[in-house]
Amino acid sequence: MRKEFYAASALLLLLAPVLWWVWPVGLWAYALLGPLMVLGIHDILQGRRAVLANFPVLGHGRYLLEMVRPEINQYFIESDTDGMPFSRDHRSVVYQRAKGVLDTTPFGTQRDVYRVGYEWIPHSLLARHAPEVAPRVMIGATTCARPYEASLLNISAMSYGALSRNAIRALNRGARQGGFAHNTGEGGISPYHLEGGADLIWQVGTGYFGCRREDGGFHRELFQEKARREQVKMIELKLSQGAKPGHGGILPRAKLTAEISEIRSVPMGADVLSPPAHSAFSTPLELLDFIVELRELSGGKPVGIKLCVGVRSEFIAICKAMAESGKHPDFISVDGSEGGTGAAPIEFSNSVGMPLREGLAFVHNALTGYRLRDDIRLIASGKIITGFDMAKVFALGADLCYSARGMMMALGCIQARRCHANDCPVGVATQRPELVKGLHVEDKLERVARFHEATLKSFLELLGAAGISDPNDLCPASIMRRVSVTEVKSYEEIFDFIEPGSLLFDPVPESYEEDVARAASDSFA
Repeated sequence: MRKEFYAASALLLLLAPVLWWVWPVGLWAYALLGPLMVLGIHDILQGRRAVLANFPVLGHGRYLLEMVRPEINQYFIESDTDGMPFSRDHRSVVYQRAKGVLDTTPFGTQRDVYRVGYEWIPHSLLARHAPEVAPRVMIGATTCARPYEASLLNISAMSYGALSRNAIRALNRGARQGGFAHNTGEGGISPYHLEGGADLIWQVGTGYFGCRREDGGFHRELFQEKARREQVKMIELKLSQGAKPGHGGILPRAKLTAEISEIRSVPMGADVLSPPAHSAFSTPLELLDFIVELRELSGGKPVGIKLCVGVRSEFIAICKAMAESGKHPDFISVDGSEGGTGAAPIEFSNSVGMPLREGLAFVHNALTGYRLRDDIRLIASGKIITGFDMAKVFALGADLCYSARGMMMALGCIQARRCHANDCPVGVATQRPELVKGLHVEDKLERVARFHEATLKSFLELLGAAGISDPNDLCPASIMRRVSVTEVKSYEEIFDFIEPGSLLFDPVPESYEEDVARAASDSFA
């Protein structure tokens, strides 16, 4: 659109001598089009709104439409209740916090509190002030030469390729400024992950991008070289992703540039499809051996796995292998099936995998049942956007969180849902240079840092209102949910929690009996 605007402006200037002779026409042409030219030039030069930078003049239509609806309708609403991929109230929360403006709302609760699914945290008459500084979580303290102390909220996995270079730059520099970690996504470490200086969680997926042999297998020497960079703080071995579990990553060929091809060691001219499963291991015990190898190759940094829970007995098999071998990951990232992505088959997005809360509760339970929970940190991922979203997953066992959508919206994502088509209008999820230019890194990095800070503050204030001083003190009884018009239950009553060590000896809890019987440490089958 910039090119079209420049072309139209140039044409108007070239026609100026002709229009001048036709005085009435020339006068009206400049009276009408002159201000639009000035406005368009202003739009292109301003750095706060990518829509206006990429679509001068026309982009104002979006903001005019936005003015006719309330900026903040409801805060804590289920993400899919209004039929949108991410509800308007959640977007408003992100935009307000990222911009650093007041994010309060008048007239009290704006939700139907008697609707099934409504959730809340009970407050306390012994409420307290939130701490000035958010606590951090130590990962790998018992197994690693170089453990990592992480923020409670970090940037979830989003690859260079899925996102533009300017989006990666802004996320990374925002993370550096705010003191939190940036997950690279399975696309590997790009120059734009490195130039900002933020702490990196290097995600290694089934395609082994960034540490890939020519035949597509794992390249140990290349992994060692990159994993030992000072900026890389942890390694995340991706087994599956919530938005497309069991499928593997997808980068449409429209978004594959020569630079991305080189970073990923893949050929040009075709969609980049990750294999559905890893080739470096095929059993639970082999998985744990691979984790130990990655830890050694990285120089003693924390290594974890990421998965969306599928067949329960397969995760139980991993737990059995941990209990038998004494080996374990330093963290487990639990992704919910509601998690997002830039491209996925619709059936996988809608109908495969376990939702976050069920998956998180199950993983927490399984680790507890095998007495493994104390040594492994849990990271929750899947539509986490507000402080209350964080509170809900902490109550189910999470130690820290990832946010992807929230960080993207802090960058200016308007959910055009064109991520796969390479024509994202705000320059977030595209590789087209003329659109990428519209995303101004200096402005957006500030928004990313502010969103992180405000969301953490909101989370800690909620804890204070509930009389809780430490996030670890959140428990399943801390969150209430309306399960019918006349009935309310806590998470403790809704989810099945088991006793520590209860899966090590017979009889195991009845709800786990079949899964434990089917699971074997030497096979995922």
